[in-house]
Amino acid sequence: MTHRLLVYSVGMALSACFSGLLMAQDRVADELAKYREALADGNPADLLEVKGEGLWSEKRGPKKASLEQCDMGLGPGKLDGAYAQLPKYFKDTNKVMDVESRLVHCMVSLQGFKQEEVTRNWYSKPGTESDIEALVTFIGAKSNGKPINVPAVHPAEAKMAKMGEYIFYRRAGPQDFSCAICHGQEGKRIRLQELGNLTTQDGAGTAMKTWPSYRVSQGAVWTMQRRLIDCMRQARWPEPNYLADSVIALETYLQKTATGTVMETPGIKR
Repeated sequence: MTHRLLVYSVGMALSACFSGLLMAQDRVADELAKYREALADGNPADLLEVKGEGLWSEKRGPKKASLEQCDMGLGPGKLDGAYAQLPKYFKDTNKVMDVESRLVHCMVSLQGFKQEEVTRNWYSKPGTESDIEALVTFIGAKSNGKPINVPAVHPAEAKMAKMGEYIFYRRAGPQDFSCAICHGQEGKRIRLQELGNLTTQDGAGTAMKTWPSYRVSQGAVWTMQRRLIDCMRQARWPEPNYLADSVIALETYLQKTATGTVMETPGIKR
């Protein structure tokens, strides 16, 4: 009787402890949400968007050309809603391309830069800003308020979406980890951060519609390529190269799942 009473008492204590912990996490999550809401009116990414607009129209590179004739999928120079429809198949390269791979293609083909030159600083580091981050922020903002529309109906797009789905569920690395372990169920958390269920339209939409995003913890805007490559690093997977097909495939799968949700970029993350 004494032993059963002891077990019951310990169980009740642990239950109270976990309940208290969850309540504390919910309070912190609420405060983080308020923090993001407060920053939304003065998103530091807005400054990068302005810089990106300037870079888009500036004549640069060996060919002294701007990017105003760059075709992001809707025709040369047409950016309204373009980000929301990427990745997609491009006949001129015979490849499925996301916003970053297409942008690099334009910087090479229109402006005459070498690819290794324009991708050297594909993300910002202390003291070094990234032109690609600025340009992607500008291009992304042109889709603000537009629905994501990546149906992946072209055979090449369908193949990439299927490959991305395979990568999402594939367990790999020294920890036998997959994207789905964190992002395949409702109600998951890592530390205080809620983890979206990316297998649903709402969950994938919440994740995809706000990128590129300003990351408060990093003091920098991150693009979707950087987000996904860093996720793979954290899962202890071999880190893919920038613009790798595996990353674009994962983007294609996630954008297809998020199709119909409305872009709200640039976003703000923790």
